Amino acid sequence: MAPEFVSQLLTERLDATAVDVRGDGHHFYAKLASPRFEGLGLLARHRLVKDALKDVIDSGELHALSLEKTLTPAEWDAQ
Repeated sequence: MAPEFVSQLLTERLDATAVDVRGDGHHFYAKLASPRFEGLGLLARHRLVKDALKDVIDSGELHALSLEKTLTPAEWDAQ
């Protein structure tokens, strides 16, 4: 799996407005912004991402994903 594919999944499934994914094909690191994170705490944001990718995680296609930042669009713009 390529980082671009993980980016595409996050964009489509979470309506992400900004996505930065790095990885080696097995383990990926992601920073993303989504309006769906509004009003959610850190754990809820991470759970939302993991739920959105559940099918590719369960199938083994996506082995590991470390979430470095899960931000709202306003938080992304402020950084």
